[in-house]
Amino acid sequence: MPLSDMHTHSHYSFDAKSSVDAMCRAAIDRGLYALAVTDHCEAPFIRFGADCEFGCFDELIPRSFADASAARERYSGQLRVLRGMELGEPVHDPAATRRALSYGDFDFILASVHNLKNMQDFYYMNYTGVDVRLLLDRYFDELCETAAFPHFDSLSHLTYPLRYIVAGTGRMPDLSLHAEAIDTIFKILIENNKALEVNVSGLFRELKTTLPDEALVRRYRELGGALITIGTDAHSADMVGKGIAEGAAVAKRAGFTHYAIYENRKPILMEL
Repeated sequence: MPLSDMHTHSHYSFDAKSSVDAMCRAAIDRGLYALAVTDHCEAPFIRFGADCEFGCFDELIPRSFADASAARERYSGQLRVLRGMELGEPVHDPAATRRALSYGDFDFILASVHNLKNMQDFYYMNYTGVDVRLLLDRYFDELCETAAFPHFDSLSHLTYPLRYIVAGTGRMPDLSLHAEAIDTIFKILIENNKALEVNVSGLFRELKTTLPDEALVRRYRELGGALITIGTDAHSADMVGKGIAEGAAVAKRAGFTHYAIYENRKPILMEL
């Protein structure tokens, strides 16, 4: 079974540290078939330019794209290098999102929501006294809007806030309270021929599950979901490919027989 990592961050992401070349060499060492370089581009922050706390995306993403393009040539025959981007909050600022999409002829675009409008990233939030149910209501409502956004390929880490809610409170929220909204997200993805990401980063955190977990991946399949991608969310070369086999096993138990990689924004199905 050929394994691929469709969600990785090089040092062109503010919170990552390894070069694109180092990420690719790690992928080759671990026997991966394909690697997507998907550096962060938080669309609403593009307008801050060099003053942005995350760096100047007008410079960072084209550099990431160029390095991935060079690696594609350098490692041809050893690794399929895919030029990607993780597009954060694409519905917050349409003009900024259009600008992000112009940075290169990407193979693959992840869409994600790291923060709600006019709020900080879930990573930075203090959950003491927070109504988690209300917060997740708002989050899944925004994911519904994001799922309907046309210019992406796979919806990243559906249950992203759980990483930090569980770490901050020691309790797992009851996602059954949000089942209707999650079903709506899945139905929008299916209708628009978009993929759902199985993000394995949660396996190495307090959650100890993929994002989303196996039950939700199975629900997506039951509703007719046909496209999934699998990614580590690696922010350093040592994490490239780590947990991908476990993510593939989750997908297979959930009823999937294939996962997708993307080239020129088109899915290529790989057998599980």
